[in-house]
Amino acid sequence: MSGRAIRWRLRRPRLLPIAMAAMAVVLALKAEGLTRRGLGVAEAAVADAAGRSAAEAGAAARPVANPPGGANMPPPVARLPAIGSAVPSGNLIQPDAPTPLADPAVAAERAVLEGLRARRAELEARDRRMSEREVVLQAAERRLAARVDEMATLQRRLEALERTRTEREEAGWRSMVKLYEGMRPRDAAAVFDELDMPLLVEVVDRMREAKAAPVLGAMRPERVRQLTAELARHRARALPSP
Repeated sequence: MSGRAIRWRLRRPRLLPIAMAAMAVVLALKAEGLTRRGLGVAEAAVADAAGRSAAEAGAAARPVANPPGGANMPPPVARLPAIGSAVPSGNLIQPDAPTPLADPAVAAERAVLEGLRARRAELEARDRRMSEREVVLQAAERRLAARVDEMATLQRRLEALERTRTEREEAGWRSMVKLYEGMRPRDAAAVFDELDMPLLVEVVDRMREAKAAPVLGAMRPERVRQLTAELARHRARALPSP
């Protein structure tokens, strides 16, 4: 066996470390691109780089048909200085895990759900406020209804008292009228000439015409004219408003 063949056999075992070192360099150079791209692009780049490195290593590892010949001898493979020793096979630089890109549809759906949740919370708060207002209004309505009932009861009592007072007052006037109607016309006329006009109007207004006429005929004419005018105004005020 010639010395050239021996040197060729000694060089063959170094092809695998060289290929692994080349793959490590390629992976280190691609690490920054892998972090910025999508997972699919990064895997494609790594697969392409690994395929090229494996193809180069396989081509270099295939034996030459006529290694002893000088013309067919392949050129010696250049050794990478200290790459195999600087980067051990077990400590190859691993690329950082790529950051998954956010799906716009998922983000939009999340935003819509958050908006709906906020709107629902707002509506529930509004419902609570309206319920509280309704409770307050119902309580106010109950208090107002009770107050109206109290006022109605008080009004009925006042009306009853007013009717009683009117009846008693009317009974007093009737008693006085009956007294004057029983007197002789001349005697009653003498009293009416000196009686206050408001009181005289109330008495004459309640007297029967057959009893009042003789008394008025016995009174002084000036006093009768004054009584007639006041009696007309009194009866006009007593008429109901149109």
